[in-house]
Amino acid sequence: MAVVVVGGHTRNIGKTSVVAGIIAAFPDLNWTALKITQFGHGMCSANGEPCDCETAEHMVAVSEERDGMSGTDSSRYLAAGAVRSFWVRTRQGDLAEAMPRIRKELDLAENAVIESNSILRFLQPDIYLSVLDPATRDFKESAKRYLDRADAVLVATGALGRPEWQGVSLKLVEGTPVLPMRPPEYVTEELIAFLRERLKGQFPVRGAMRQSKGLAGA
Repeated sequence: MAVVVVGGHTRNIGKTSVVAGIIAAFPDLNWTALKITQFGHGMCSANGEPCDCETAEHMVAVSEERDGMSGTDSSRYLAAGAVRSFWVRTRQGDLAEAMPRIRKELDLAENAVIESNSILRFLQPDIYLSVLDPATRDFKESAKRYLDRADAVLVATGALGRPEWQGVSLKLVEGTPVLPMRPPEYVTEELIAFLRERLKGQFPVRGAMRQSKGLAGA
């Protein structure tokens, strides 16, 4: 079994497209895909709406996506070829409460791909990819905390250049492979080759690869 984690430093920079592209590029691997969202305090994990309650059911929500056409991020995983897809929502700082359910689904999975940074606090994946946009200043603390654990960083321009980030040292990714994204092709031949090499022996890659073009979005 292989576990691939895809994170990134902010919203709307292509993380979901990378996850969907990985699923589509290796169609025979029977992926279980999970998207993890952490809401701020005062927001309900069940629906993302403002909430003043403190009951356990409003701290964690896990739902399995069954409609590949609904347009949600988790539905895009199904559309790309995932055999199962889940959306995990917790309040900020409460991801530990969801880990028993997450581990249960991972135990049942043949291979898994997870969209999250914070999951790295609880597990060591086979591959961690960090999606970066040098032109966007916002940099989540969770992404900064785990940036030095990235096995590769994905950048639309193919180079980090001089990022707009404040308080983030490029020494954290010194020596880390920088792989290009070419939207709308978020998973390029370079990334596919990288995954094949790094996960060699973890799973067999059978059949022809499918290109990930057309999986645009964030």
